[in-house]
Amino acid sequence: MNYTLITGASAGIGEVFAKQLAETGNNLILVARRKDKLDLLAEQLTSRYGIHVQTLAVDLAIPGSGSSLADQIKEANWAIKGLINNAGFGDRGAFTDLPLDRQLNMIQLNVNTLVELTHCLLPNILEQQDGYIINVASTAAFQAGPNMAIYYATKAFVLSFSEALHEELKGKGVTVSTLCPGATLSEFASEAHMTDTKLFKAGAMTAEAVVKKSLKRKKRAIVITGGKNKMMVWSGKMSPRFMTRKIAGWLQA
Repeated sequence: MNYTLITGASAGIGEVFAKQLAETGNNLILVARRKDKLDLLAEQLTSRYGIHVQTLAVDLAIPGSGSSLADQIKEANWAIKGLINNAGFGDRGAFTDLPLDRQLNMIQLNVNTLVELTHCLLPNILEQQDGYIINVASTAAFQAGPNMAIYYATKAFVLSFSEALHEELKGKGVTVSTLCPGATLSEFASEAHMTDTKLFKAGAMTAEAVVKKSLKRKKRAIVITGGKNKMMVWSGKMSPRFMTRKIAGWLQA
């Protein structure tokens, strides 16, 4: 029996990943801080789809938590076919105004834990047939982001790292895909204080639509969801960087 592991599975995009994978018969390992929400979701999915679901309450913002989680999986002898690194958070505000510890925690969760967990679980995934990794980044990965400087920078790292890994693992039975959604209706957006920005007022996709596209194209190196978001990314590539960062700052105002 093999599993797909989803971090940040208690809400938002992570929860939707769990639901859509369960619909197609995938066994799941759900990871997040909120054990009660994970257990409730697991109960719903097992009852409806007859799959096996494991839940692990872990605070992945704590240094070393990725290795600790991988150790639990190894001890349980769970085979990992898929890894969805979805856990992460952002916050809006000037770099000097946001608390330093919160911004360092953002780097820890969005970058360090993602790398740690990927490194620790990759040998397990390589042992399975047709394994895959989906790292959740953002269209924020393609430019600097005034008023969300650290968040944009972490997602740029995720994109670059994932693209490199995609090439390294070609022909080895594991695909690596970077999901780059734009504005998405989810708990993440509320926690990051983004729902009143020009970016969100211009329209946001549902988490269901984002996840559906990600899973359908999980063998692609980069998945940008939504025509508007694709146009913004590609127009940004054709524009001077001073212009793209000014536009990004304006959209977050």
